[in-house]
Amino acid sequence: MICKQDRIMTVECVEKYSIAEELNIKKGDKVLSINGVIPKDIIEYSFLINDEEINLLIEHNDGEKEEFEIEKDIDEDLGIVFTSAVFDKVKRCQNHCIFCFVDQQPKGLRDSLYVKDDDWRLSYIQGTYITLTNLEEDDWKRIEQYHISPLFVSVHTTNPELRIKMTRNKNAGKIMEQLKRFKKIKTKLHLQIVLCPDYNDNGELKRTLEDLKTVKSIIKSIAIVPLGISKYRKEHFKKVDKKIAKQTIDIVDNFNKEVKKQIAMVSDEFFILAGIDVPNKKYYGDFLQIEDGVGSIRLLKDSFNKCKKKLKKKIKKPTKITITTASTACKIFKEFKKEINVENLEFEILEIKNKFFGEDINVAGLIVAQDIIDTIKDKNIEHLVIPAVMLKKNGEDYENVFLDGKTTDDIKNTNKNMKIYIQKDYYSFDEILNIINKL
Repeated sequence: MICKQDRIMTVECVEKYSIAEELNIKKGDKVLSINGVIPKDIIEYSFLINDEEINLLIEHNDGEKEEFEIEKDIDEDLGIVFTSAVFDKVKRCQNHCIFCFVDQQPKGLRDSLYVKDDDWRLSYIQGTYITLTNLEEDDWKRIEQYHISPLFVSVHTTNPELRIKMTRNKNAGKIMEQLKRFKKIKTKLHLQIVLCPDYNDNGELKRTLEDLKTVKSIIKSIAIVPLGISKYRKEHFKKVDKKIAKQTIDIVDNFNKEVKKQIAMVSDEFFILAGIDVPNKKYYGDFLQIEDGVGSIRLLKDSFNKCKKKLKKKIKKPTKITITTASTACKIFKEFKKEINVENLEFEILEIKNKFFGEDINVAGLIVAQDIIDTIKDKNIEHLVIPAVMLKKNGEDYENVFLDGKTTDDIKNTNKNMKIYIQKDYYSFDEILNIINKL
């Protein structure tokens, strides 16, 4: 049965030596149907091609349609990579969360930065967080039908009234009912709590964690992260301070002891604010919430401790290498600097203050090119290392564009003799080690 043709499956590329390459399917071609069905997303597509006989209808770039009857192994992929994992419309966020960072951005950025998705399919495929406030019965049926697991869910609080208040969505109060339904269908979950002082901290956090004990069998991890406050936020919010940070660390530690399992973790910022060294790697387990800044400093420290033993003793001529970093990691890199003893090497740590979003935003992923330019314009920079997390991400790769639309070429224009390196793995010192050892 042919579905409505409002689902677009455009080919981004085809894998080498694949069935798609043999069929001469090219970038820009469109898949019109599989066995007469137009799938909603890559999940349904994967289900449909999981057969030994496939009927594939393609529309080529020139508009010509071609039908292929394919015989293959039952679990053999066609080798098509699509421009999007969702072929119909992405489910948009229906909330107006008090802590939403998208609403704290200035005008004039690229359009994609203002898009708020809340789609369980992207949660499963890409690890984005969803609130569950827009789930319909058909979504629940598909999650169960395709055995979707794990999902990433923003809980924030299990107090129904408070969650409605924090998300500004009347559908938000059913969170525990929804989590118990996931337990029934055995869907594993990674959870997130954005901690907003005077809202969901202290006693409310204790209540939330207590409620989550009832569904602990499906919880793979819980990340507690602090509210981010940009200079564009209109409402006044209390920031996480040293006292709140220590309090939160203690609450989380007590919870883990009670459930006898290391499930909940606070992000690195809590330890920095509390003036406490980040825990050893046992605290973070498999580092399941690394994208939320949970354990990145521990990974970086452990990596440095291994790499420092591999540093060469001397480089050929006096050279300076400059590491750009945000406020959160600056102190850590300065600790590394004390232990680097390479003759002829000057190891400079350059803290980039976030003027664009405001200095309360101190993570590397929100640093823009103009703030780097303003910081280095009067300095003599020879070798500049920039973390890739500052750049636009495209799948597993990074593009040469910062949040403010400027590029590394704009930074290069401040000093034509400066060499720029992109540190792809922000949690590892290996790339910096290789740069130093090649000087």
